[in-house]
Amino acid sequence: MFTLDNAKAWMQEYSRIVGENKEYLTELDSPIGDADHGTNMARGMAAAVEPEALDQPDLGALFKKVGMTLVSKVGGTSGPLYGTFFMRAGKEAGASTEIEDAAFGAVLRAGLQGVIERGKAELEDKTMVDALTPALDAFDAAVGGGLAGAAAAAAEAAEKGADATVDMLAKKGRASYLGERSIGHRDPGATSSQYLLQALAAVIK
Repeated sequence: MFTLDNAKAWMQEYSRIVGENKEYLTELDSPIGDADHGTNMARGMAAAVEPEALDQPDLGALFKKVGMTLVSKVGGTSGPLYGTFFMRAGKEAGASTEIEDAAFGAVLRAGLQGVIERGKAELEDKTMVDALTPALDAFDAAVGGGLAGAAAAAAEAAEKGADATVDMLAKKGRASYLGERSIGHRDPGATSSQYLLQALAAVIK
C-alpha cells in the first residue's frame, strides 16, 4: 500500500538527493545543455517540499501541487516535463490517501505517459524517458512481490537506463543540436529521473 505519508517522504528524499547532487547534475548539463539542470531542479524541489506545499489532503492534491511548483520554479524544459509527470500522476491518483501497490504503478505510468506526450520523446532519444521507461517496466514486473521490492527494482533499472544514455545520440532538446558530439555524455534529465526512483526506494523499505 502506498500512502500519503509515503508520498510526502518521497518528495522530501528526492529534494534531498537532488540538492546533494545539484553540482553533478549541472556538470552533466554543461556540455550538452544550459548548465543549469541541477540548480533549477534543486530550487524547484526545495519549494515543492515547503511545509505549506506538502500540507495536502490526498495524493492527487499533493502530486498536483508538486507539479505546479516545478512548472513555476524550474526553468528550461525540465520544469514542464517534471511538472507534467506529477500533475498526470496526481490526476491518476485522485482523492485517495492510500492506494494498492499495482495502482501506484499505474500512477507512475500516467506520469511517464504525460512526459512522453509533452516532450514527444521516445526510447533512445537520450532523455528522462530512457530512465523512467525501464524503471516502470521493472516496477510492474516486480510489484506482485510487494512495494519495496518493486521500488528497488525500479531504482536499479533507472540507473541502468541513465547509464545507457552515455552512448546515445541526442534527438531531443538542446543536446540534439550537438549531433554526434552529444554521444559520450550521460543525460542529466535521465540522471535526475534515476534519483526520483532511488528516492522512492529509499523511503519504501
